[in-house]
Amino acid sequence: MRFANWIRAGAIALAGLAATACASYPTEPVYSTRPMPGYGGNQPVQPGYGTPPAYNPPAYTPPGVQPPTYESPPPIAAPTERIEGGALPPPSSGSNNYPPPAYNPPSYNPPAPATSPSYATPSAPMSVSAGAAYVIQPGDTISGVGRRFQTPVQNLIDLNGLGPRGAITVGQSIILPDSALDTGRDPYATGPAPVGVRVPENGMIPPPPPPPSGNPAAPPPSREPAATAQTSVAPAGSTVFQWPVRGDILRRFGPVGMGERNNGINIGAAAGAAVGAAAGGRVSYIGDDLPGQGLTVLITHRDGWRTVYGHLGSATVRDGDDVRAGQQIGTVGLTAGDGRPSIHFETRRMQGDQPTAIDPLTVLPR
Repeated sequence: MRFANWIRAGAIALAGLAATACASYPTEPVYSTRPMPGYGGNQPVQPGYGTPPAYNPPAYTPPGVQPPTYESPPPIAAPTERIEGGALPPPSSGSNNYPPPAYNPPSYNPPAPATSPSYATPSAPMSVSAGAAYVIQPGDTISGVGRRFQTPVQNLIDLNGLGPRGAITVGQSIILPDSALDTGRDPYATGPAPVGVRVPENGMIPPPPPPPSGNPAAPPPSREPAATAQTSVAPAGSTVFQWPVRGDILRRFGPVGMGERNNGINIGAAAGAAVGAAAGGRVSYIGDDLPGQGLTVLITHRDGWRTVYGHLGSATVRDGDDVRAGQQIGTVGLTAGDGRPSIHFETRRMQGDQPTAIDPLTVLPR
């Protein structure tokens, strides 16, 4: 009995739930199924469903009538009118109106890799052949000897084994290379010229002739003046000279710097003063063709001597004339470049086939 009551109560509960579900179901769909205004009829809009957009149906065209062709309106052109304005200014350097040139950065060059320093290998000393020998005098120096004979000091040291300091003593014989050239007296090389050494005129001082049996050999000729000489140092029996004109010695014999050399002396005197022959002889040249000598007279004397008179103002003799010692041959000129009137005077003596310049002060009277 009690079980039947439970079944009856469950059936009643299910019936109630079904009735509740049916009561909550809408009687109409959310979206209208009927024609709406503008969609085939002017039906009222159901409340609660919103207002749909208006619909404009296309116009009815009867059959057989073509609708008019649509033509697009012509394009509207933009208004144009002339604009007045000045021309652009011409470009000018330094103007700020133009952009600067494009910058091109320099290319990067990586530094060279560091390397160890290289050291030059010292070369072997140059071989020098021995030549004549020069005798050291009081006051001489090794640099003075090298300067006089146009020889590097190191060559003199190597030839003579003088050591790193190049020490020399008075009376010592210094061997010169065979390429030595005697340019004349130097303040620190005052000894006589060695026999066999070359001179600037490509000549060479010859050795003395062999003496008679039992007599000692004569010393070689020297270009140095004798300390006690009062008149002349020319060897006995040779030509004796006198001054061509008396005056100041403006330039002396020997090197004058920069590779130049004075082969005589320049004597200053009054312009136009008489110039006499230094010794008797014959005029062998008159002219101004010798470079740097101006008007020149050359006289040939006996015993192989020659005298040269340069930068004369005038010549009073002719080529081939025989003249006596002291006879006027010309006048003092202005072309020597000494800053005052002067003449250039040379004494030369033949050494083989070459006239060798001799310092005039060694053969002129004191």
